[in-house]
Amino acid sequence: MFKQGYVAFDLGAESGRTMLAVLADEKIELHEINRFANEPQWLPSGLHWNLLNLWQNLVAGLRGAGEFAREHGIELISLGVDTWGVDFGLVGKSGQLLGLPYAYRDPRNPRQMRHAIEKIGEKGIYDATGIQFMPFNTLYQMMAQRNAEPTTVEYADHLLNMPDLLHYFFSGEPVNEATVASTTQMVDPHTGDWHRDLLKQLAIPDRCLGKIVPAGTVIGKVRKHLAKDAGIDPISVIVPGSHDTASAIAAVPLNADSEDSWAYLSSGTWSLMGAELDRPIVNDAARQANFTNERGVADKIRFLKNISGLWLVQEVRRDLEHKGRSLDYAGLTEMAEQAEPFRTLVDPDHAPFAAPGDMCAKIDAFAEKTDQPAPTEPGQYVRCCLESLAYAYRQTMRELEGLLNESVDVLHIVGGGGKNALLNRLTADATGKRVVVGPYEATAIGNALTQAIGAGHVRDLAHLRQIVRNSFELVTCGPTDATGFDQHADRYAALLKG
Repeated sequence: MFKQGYVAFDLGAESGRTMLAVLADEKIELHEINRFANEPQWLPSGLHWNLLNLWQNLVAGLRGAGEFAREHGIELISLGVDTWGVDFGLVGKSGQLLGLPYAYRDPRNPRQMRHAIEKIGEKGIYDATGIQFMPFNTLYQMMAQRNAEPTTVEYADHLLNMPDLLHYFFSGEPVNEATVASTTQMVDPHTGDWHRDLLKQLAIPDRCLGKIVPAGTVIGKVRKHLAKDAGIDPISVIVPGSHDTASAIAAVPLNADSEDSWAYLSSGTWSLMGAELDRPIVNDAARQANFTNERGVADKIRFLKNISGLWLVQEVRRDLEHKGRSLDYAGLTEMAEQAEPFRTLVDPDHAPFAAPGDMCAKIDAFAEKTDQPAPTEPGQYVRCCLESLAYAYRQTMRELEGLLNESVDVLHIVGGGGKNALLNRLTADATGKRVVVGPYEATAIGNALTQAIGAGHVRDLAHLRQIVRNSFELVTCGPTDATGFDQHADRYAALLKG
C-alpha cells in the first residue's frame, strides 16, 4: 500500500504540535510527533511570542516526522504551517527579522483601533475590508509599530504573518498566504488583494506587502541544511489554509448531497461560528453584528464571528493553578456537570476577560457588578464559562441566520473544544440545532489535506471532505432541554447591555 505523508505544524495560542498525516486508500490517519507549550513572554517592550523556542520545536518535529516516516515506509511529500491570525514579523532586505513578533494580547493595540475609527469611521474601514473589528487586527498592530519603531515599518521588505514567517524559515521564500492575510483587516474582501488605499489613509507604508497566494500553493523546498539535519530529502513547502480556522473549516465533514443548510463552530481557545459562502457579505447589518469575511480554502469566504471561546476556562484553570489547585480539564468539566445551572452568567467578550491573569477575580467582579452570586468553587466557575459561551453561540446563530436570510439545520463543531461533551450539549440546547461533533483534529487534517490538493493527490475541497468522512467517527446530539436557556435569556441579554 502506497502511503503519502504530510507534515502539518499546527500552532495555537496555548500550545503547538507536529502532526504527520498519512494518506492511503482514501483515508487519512494522524500521528502526533511532538507537542510543546506556546506562551508569550513579557519583555521590556511588551508581550512577545517566544519565536526561537517555537522554531526549535518545529525543527525537532520535522526530524521526528522523518524518523517516523522511515520506520513505517511512508513517503514524505510536503510540510505546511497553520497558526492563529493577525500577528506578524517584519523582515528586512537582508532577510533579517526586525524584532520579535508581538502577541495579539499586547495592550498597545486597542487605542490604535480607536484612532483608526476616529480618522476613517467604522463604516469606511468595514466597507473596505469586511473584517470584524478587533483591537489586535494587524492593521492596528501596524499603526502601533509605526508609532513605536517607525524605521522597522518604513524599511521592512516583507510583512509575514506568523505561518508565513515560519514557511519563510523553512523555505527561504517570503510569501503571503490568502487565508491568514485576510485576517489582517488590510485586504479587499472582493478582490482578495491588499487594500492599499486604506493603508495610505492611515499612513501605513505598503512596500512590505507581497503577492498573496491561495492555500495549496507550492512555494518551494525545505532548505537543504534543514532537510539534511532532519534526515529527509528536501520535501516541498506547500502553504495550507495557514490561518488555523481556515484549515479547520476545510475539514468539516460536510455531505453536500444531504446537508443544504449548515453552519460551523470551530471550538478551541477562540470560538468561531459562521457559514461558508461563495461571496462576501459586506453591508451595514453585517458590520453592526460584527461579522467578518475571511478567506477560506478553495477561495471560499468564511463569514463568521469571533467569540472568546475556551480561553475563559483555560484562564480559570491557570488562575487556580497559581492558587495551588492543579486540576485537569476533564476534572474541571466533571465538577461543572455537578454545579448548579445558570447560577452565574457573564458576557464572554467582556473586555477585561481578554487580558491574561486573574480570571476568577474578574468573574467575581462581573458578578458583583451585575448583582449575581459569585462562584465559590472551581465547578461553578467553569459552569459559568460554559453556559455563558452557549448563550453567546445562541445569539450568534440567530444573528447569522438573519444575515443569511435562512435558517440553519445543522451545526458542525470541529476542533479540540468538541471534546467537551458538556459544552456540546449546552450548545445544542441553547441553539436548538442538531450538532455534529468532529473531527477533533480538524485543523491538522485540513492543513495536511490542503497540502495534498497542492501536491495533486486530492482533487478539490469536496474530495477533501469525503476523505474526512471516510476516516473519522462523528458524534451527533440534538437539543434535549432548552427550557433553562429560554428562562434565562432575558437575564443574559441584560448582562450584555450592562
